[in-house]
Amino acid sequence: MSDGEKGEPALRVIDRRWWARNEESAAADEAIRKPTVVEELEQRLAESTAQLQTVIGEYRRSSEEFEQVKLRMRREVGKEVERGRRTLLADLLEVVDNLDRAVAAVSAPDAGREGTSTTIARGVELVRDQFLAKLESFGVVRVPVLGQPFEASWHEAITTTPVDDAAQDGHVVAVLKEGYAIGDEVLRPASVVVGRRDV
Repeated sequence: MSDGEKGEPALRVIDRRWWARNEESAAADEAIRKPTVVEELEQRLAESTAQLQTVIGEYRRSSEEFEQVKLRMRREVGKEVERGRRTLLADLLEVVDNLDRAVAAVSAPDAGREGTSTTIARGVELVRDQFLAKLESFGVVRVPVLGQPFEASWHEAITTTPVDDAAQDGHVVAVLKEGYAIGDEVLRPASVVVGRRDV
């Protein structure tokens, strides 16, 4: 033993704070030592934790249900688009049937007769009109452009041509390919020739 340890009594520290006690002694007199405020707070914490777990469980279930609904809606939308596509194609097959009739008329033995070419031209014109009517039933319309002022959002200028009339300057003087719109939107711009007056 060293000189400093000989005469000093051993000190023993007892911590009487309820939260600092070991588990056995704390369990023995927890009910006696804990203030009621702490007990109430612990109870409220336990209740809040239980509520939180319930909310988290409900959130997970709702999230899973939402994902399932999204997948179901995507499938339904895909089926609806496919049905619409089939309907459109079936309607266009009527136009193909009439074109087949026009081809058959050209191939017929009496196709060389006089006036047959006029009849065939009229038949093809009727098929074109039928096709345009089908497109119109789907909301697609041909945009009238001849004589209209050139507008880049509706027309595609292929070339320009000189014009003598000042009223035709910057206007569409010929249409190479018709333009179509669906509603207020351009489906395909018209390919046009624009008049330019040289001054």
